Amino acid sequence: MSGMTVHFEVYIRKLAGGPWTLDLATENRAAALQTAQDLMAEQRVAAVKVTKEVFDEETREFNSVVIQKLGAADTAAKSVPKEEPQPLCVTPQDLYTLHARERIGRLLEGWLERNNATPFELLHRPDLVEKLEAAGTDLQHAIQKVAIPEAHARSMSVHELIRIFHALIERAVDRLMKDHKKGVLPDVDREGFAAAAERLVHEPERGYLLGAGVAASIAPAASWSEKVQRLLDLADAAPQQGPARALALSTIQQPLAEILETKLGMNDIMGKGRDLGANLAAMTRLTAFEAVEALIKVEKSVQKVMPELSPTAQRLAKWLAGEHFKETRAAVGRRILRELSGPRRLCPGEAEREIDVLRALAMSLTAAASNLLPHDDVQAAFTARSRTLVTGDFVEAYLGSGRTSLDEVEAMIWLSENVIGPANKRQASGWLKAIVASLKFEKEMCDGHETPAVRLSQLAGLSRSVARCGLVPEDFNPIQEKLGDIGGEIERRAKLAQSVANANAPVLQRLTLLLKLAAGEAAPQGPAAARARAEVLKLFKQDATRAELAAAPEQMAQVRDLIQAAGLAA
Repeated sequence: MSGMTVHFEVYIRKLAGGPWTLDLATENRAAALQTAQDLMAEQRVAAVKVTKEVFDEETREFNSVVIQKLGAADTAAKSVPKEEPQPLCVTPQDLYTLHARERIGRLLEGWLERNNATPFELLHRPDLVEKLEAAGTDLQHAIQKVAIPEAHARSMSVHELIRIFHALIERAVDRLMKDHKKGVLPDVDREGFAAAAERLVHEPERGYLLGAGVAASIAPAASWSEKVQRLLDLADAAPQQGPARALALSTIQQPLAEILETKLGMNDIMGKGRDLGANLAAMTRLTAFEAVEALIKVEKSVQKVMPELSPTAQRLAKWLAGEHFKETRAAVGRRILRELSGPRRLCPGEAEREIDVLRALAMSLTAAASNLLPHDDVQAAFTARSRTLVTGDFVEAYLGSGRTSLDEVEAMIWLSENVIGPANKRQASGWLKAIVASLKFEKEMCDGHETPAVRLSQLAGLSRSVARCGLVPEDFNPIQEKLGDIGGEIERRAKLAQSVANANAPVLQRLTLLLKLAAGEAAPQGPAAARARAEVLKLFKQDATRAELAAAPEQMAQVRDLIQAAGLAA
């Protein structure tokens, strides 16, 4: 489109029928649609819509088209109290708040990425401000993106708000440039970071001034990873105690959190070329370093999926484990949960590995929940992710082709064990029930190449596993019954219980084998176990059996537990 620019805006309704408020403006269509889906998946909003905004350079007007609506988007507003919009930034100092920096980061996302900078640096570096002003339309487009929805929310004209924002930006830029020319902004590399923090700790604008020094110190870095290294060098050089240390570390935390919030920054620190599952595992190890290291020592499944951290990431992990960067740690943790709640596959094309990664993440984040994130938030994220594991597409990819029906049942039991949430457990049990009830499974088990005893033992193992994978009795009882019926057919054809009872072997040996069948150890509960119990009772009625057991009381002690497990104890 010649003479036109396009961006996408995400609007949210926190309550059905409430007002629309802008949540995100971006030039990336996929990012806008993904954000809308994530907001609904996390149940943070009642409705969300994505609009395509086309700005005509000639007419200087926006044309808006809604491209996606989710939730109660068309619900008419009822007598809902009008939500108060966020207060406008009215002084240059307001631009340095967390909320304002987040908004700046969204509005200027593309420009900041191209210049390898964060909102914190833009607000504290005169050279970046000059570069933005010289960039032409980037700043103008950012102002227009925020002015239109703000004007709608405040019943003001767009032009009036644009004038307000322009005036505010000019005042902020003038202050930064004047302080730079006067030499007010500190050079922490020359003066020393600790000395600068001690000198500025009692200044009214201490955060702004020390922030300018930090921004100038990391400006020469050629990559995000190098920026983090420079920030950690400053953290190592911070005052050891008192208000000056708190000022120094809180100032460092601002750009550090912004770097870790960006995809490019995190990838540069953690390593590129990984899928989402590996990235989340690395981020989890970064933010829950101590808990993950402890798990790795005792859980091979966690050790298998946790990637090694780069030296920079290991150094950062030790700082994040402390109390000074608690907010940064929590911000990365929230990003992990957002990704888990989203629809993207953790390990595309590797369904089995996806389950392994999810299991390791669940163990790690649960172990670190008290120090990282609320336990309820962690559980909600994994419940949302579990829903993606019981869909038809995933199950089909997971089971693949070429498996025996026994392998499919074992795989579905493993999947059932690793999903959480009652609805997800029930969905998993439905898949499991369908495989067990299939003619393929029954035929393969009844006509298998293994001996009847081996096949009965396999069915017994499946029956026990089904009861242990977290399904409710209403879901796993029918599965166990079907396994028992198949076991009964195998035993009926082979007459295994009768053959054992009549075998030419010592009574204790025959009795032990029959009791294992009757107790559910060597055969599933059902007809096969019932016939084994009947044979046990016949053996006990024989005089020879009672005489042999009476002559060797220690032999009776060996089978006592099996007798109780088989339900034959008096």
